[in-house]
Amino acid sequence: MPTVNPFQSFEGAVGHDEATKEHRQTFEELYGEPENFLEVDVVNPITHGSKPSNMYTDYEIICRTNIPAFRKKYSKVRRRYSDFDSFRKVLQHESNRVVIPKLPDKSILTYSQRFNDEFIEERRRGLEKFLNMVAGHPLLQTGSKALICFIQDDKWDKSRFI
Repeated sequence: MPTVNPFQSFEGAVGHDEATKEHRQTFEELYGEPENFLEVDVVNPITHGSKPSNMYTDYEIICRTNIPAFRKKYSKVRRRYSDFDSFRKVLQHESNRVVIPKLPDKSILTYSQRFNDEFIEERRRGLEKFLNMVAGHPLLQTGSKALICFIQDDKWDKSRFI
């Protein structure tokens, strides 16, 4: 029985044919668009209203994808924290096979604390983490109509799903 040097390349190994030689990746394979991708960013928080009783902050969701279940390859929508909260409830109702992650805690702060830049940025990061966990789940990516609507539709209407 021939001995095989563990440091020898496969090309020179005994019994290897032309089909198993190293494949050199093309430029397109290395740097082209992946077969399926979904990128979701939560950015650009804007606080609306002038009186503490009617103030709220919404966040821009930017989506880039080539997954066929999504209607648009690129979209931008704005959502409030309450929209994220209702979306999470819809997901829990929609799928009993997926554990839906928690949202960042609901604020019990005063109005001035709730609308300061530090709190808004912390919440933005939490919402982005939540949305990336949800959007990254393979069952939800291809099987959740609510996910697609939440990320891509101009208006979010939870009543369509419950």
